[in-house]
Amino acid sequence: MPKSTSELLIIDQPQHYNGILMGIDFGLRRIGVAVGQTLTQNANPLKIIPAQKGVPDWNLFEKLIKEWRPIALIVGIPLNMDGTAQPMTHKARAFALQLKIRFKLPVHGMDERLTSFEVRQNLFDQGGYRAIQKSEIDALAAKIILEEWMRIHQSDITL
Repeated sequence: MPKSTSELLIIDQPQHYNGILMGIDFGLRRIGVAVGQTLTQNANPLKIIPAQKGVPDWNLFEKLIKEWRPIALIVGIPLNMDGTAQPMTHKARAFALQLKIRFKLPVHGMDERLTSFEVRQNLFDQGGYRAIQKSEIDALAAKIILEEWMRIHQSDITL
């Protein structure tokens, strides 16, 4: 069982990537998905996939994987503020491992502390509380997770 923050985030070892990556914000009721391009290091929110107790409609995921053909998946891993694991940490890691097994793609974890807070703050700055919709937050969180992973792992991205 991983103990340190870095151990909690490692699913596959980083590689050199050039192409499309998919960011995923895991949740028990909704899973946000974003896609990004290593060339521009920008991402866009794509879709919310409904889930029941963290289990998505795997057919929807398969359609997105086939349509976008990502070369790797980046999954947000929730941690406590001190970097330790919480119950959702283990659920997100288990989900990430399921993605790896199902789609045979490299999967990387990304520390997602404060991601939802950042999304809510950005939406609030753009239009107050009316701009904050739960359905948007998860896909936008996936975007931030993916862009932050690309920023941190620039040396692993081939331009």
